[in-house]
Order: sequence, then structure tokens, then C-alpha cells
Amino acid sequence: MLSTSTLAFLGLLSLLSPAAAQTWTTCNPMNRTDCPSDTALGTAQTFNFTTQTSTDASIWNATAGTVNYQTEGAFFTINQRGDSPTIQSNFYIFFGTVEVVMKAASGQGVISSIVLESDDLDEIDWELMGGNTTHAETNYFGKGNTTSYDRATYYPVNEPQQNFHNYTVVWSQEKIEWLIDGDIVRTLEYADALGGHDFPQTPMNVRLGIWAGGDSAEPNGTIEWAGGLTDYSKGPFSMVVSSIRVMDASKGASYTYGDKTGSYESIKIASGNSTIAQTVNAPPPMSPVQKFQSLSKGAQIGIIAGAGSAAVILLGLFIFCCVKQRRAGRRERALVDADYEKRTAELMAYRAEMSKQRGYVQVNSYGASREGF
Repeated sequence: MLSTSTLAFLGLLSLLSPAAAQTWTTCNPMNRTDCPSDTALGTAQTFNFTTQTSTDASIWNATAGTVNYQTEGAFFTINQRGDSPTIQSNFYIFFGTVEVVMKAASGQGVISSIVLESDDLDEIDWELMGGNTTHAETNYFGKGNTTSYDRATYYPVNEPQQNFHNYTVVWSQEKIEWLIDGDIVRTLEYADALGGHDFPQTPMNVRLGIWAGGDSAEPNGTIEWAGGLTDYSKGPFSMVVSSIRVMDASKGASYTYGDKTGSYESIKIASGNSTIAQTVNAPPPMSPVQKFQSLSKGAQIGIIAGAGSAAVILLGLFIFCCVKQRRAGRRERALVDADYEKRTAELMAYRAEMSKQRGYVQVNSYGASREGF
């Protein structure tokens, strides 16, 4: 469950730039010593967004907006100004691999993002501009250092707004590799990131989202980088994620910063099983048929025998009710017939009496001859 301070911070984010919905931290271990431990993934897991109607809130947290799930996958959509739907994993990985199969959003100034972010603002990015139909951007930051913006590089990709592509990050202590559809397009060595100081090296969660870098409220530099002003009247703009595979290279229950250095060597790995791993690896609920098949033969025979006995009892009750109803019907019919015969006899007697009073005598039942006065 999120703390009160975290909830307040998330509320504040809704009032800030949409970009802030993806790059933020609630507690920076470089500045504080009381930050909570990070829950580890501690395993490898694939999340298929094409076969579900929502994400498990214990695994993925919607930090901004609403994500809709359809047959193609999870739709992150900008319908109007201010929209920036984003989800963030509740788990962290300490080195590992992240593969996202995604179709980027169209629209000038619209940014489709895949972000790995740590509590001390180490960051690894994929970003695709809606107006750039030929290239994808890779980027990274160390400890939130934004004193320079020369780390971004662009690589060819075939119509990312029309086609799904696999965007992968392979992250280790020695280097980071960015891959498109299985091909390595960029490699960053540890020493090449300001001697390792700016090399992302602390536990990270995963964030997927879309935002308008071309919004008129953004700084001019951001608008220019995003490809120009966003025209919301041409929307909606949707980024679609069909699946994501995450592999945590470290095994344990959680990760904790041992000091304020921000070095991977300071990270302490708590032994045990990750609660997130237990959740994602839990078998899905069994159907009634599967539950029956999982029982022993003796239990199955007992259930079948019990069901058969119940069926016999129900059939007996049905037959009894039918017979009873039929007998009741016969009695009612007999009473009706008796009443009819009684009324008929009374009517005939009444007619005979009336005939006598009028001076007519009926000789036979066919009325062949009568006598009168």
C-alpha cells in the first residue's frame, strides 16, 4: 500500500508537467537514510497485455491517467491536453533485461516512452516522437544529472507508429545495450558514462507512458526536441504495448541502499523470496473442470456417486409430484363430472315439471306423440 506521503506526491504530479509523471522519486537515498527498501522482482516474467482487461494493481500501478486494454494490447491514449497515462511497476530489478513490444503513438510532439528509473534518479530510456517516422531515441541519466543533453542518440526503425517493434534494454554492471527487434543499436560502457559516475547502476522500476512534449506549456527546448507543438485537435494519439518481458538479474526479496554513494556496490540484497515473484508465479484460478480433474480417483468416484444419488432422489421427487398431481386432477375431474350430472338431472326434472303444468305429456323420448287438453 502506498504511504500518505507517496499519495500526496502523486497528487502533486498531476499538477505538474506530464513529463514529471515518468521521472520522479518519492525518496532519494542520496539525500536521506530512511528510504524504504525496494521490492525485488527476483525472477523473469512476461506480461501479455493482449489477453487481459486490466493490470494487477499489486504489480503495476497507474501513476497517471487511464490505460485501456484491447485485443492489440494496452492503449496509452492522449485524448486532450493534460493527458499522460502512465503505469509503473511495483517491483525493481537490479540489472537485467527489459523487452517491450510496442507501437508508438503518432502526432507531432507526442512522446511514447519506456523508462527504467531508480530511487536516486538513475535512468535508462527509449523515447519515440510521434512526428519522427524513421528513428527511435535512446538515452540515459545518472543521479538526475541534467547538466548536459548530449547523451541521446537516434537509430533507424521502420515506421514505428504503424508497426510493432521490440525495444530492449540489456543492463549489467559493465554496460548497457539497446536493441531493436533483436539487433544491438547502441552500447554504453561503464567507463564511458563520466568514468562510471553517471552510469545507471542502482535498482530500477519500469515505467511505460505517453506525454505531450510539444505542449505549449513546455519549455521551448523541450518543444523543439519533441518535434514541434502538439495539435490536440488531430487526436486521439495512442501508444500500444502488446507485451513486456522483465528479467531481474539479481535474486532476493528486496534491495536497500547501504549508504549515500549511489554505487551498485552499496546495494544490499535481502535473501528470501520476492512477494512480487510469488504473485506473478502463482497459478491462475482453476476452472470447475480442472478442480475436479485434480482430485483423486476415489474423490471423483465419491462425487459422481453422490451426484447420481442426488439425481435419483430428485427424479423420484419429480415422479411423486407428477403422480400426486395426476391423482388430484382425476379427483377434481370426478367431482366436476358428478356436479355436471347432478345439474343435468335437476334440469331434466325441472323441464318435466314445467311440461305438466302446461298440459303436455311427452309420450316418448323422441316426441313422436303427445296429449294435451
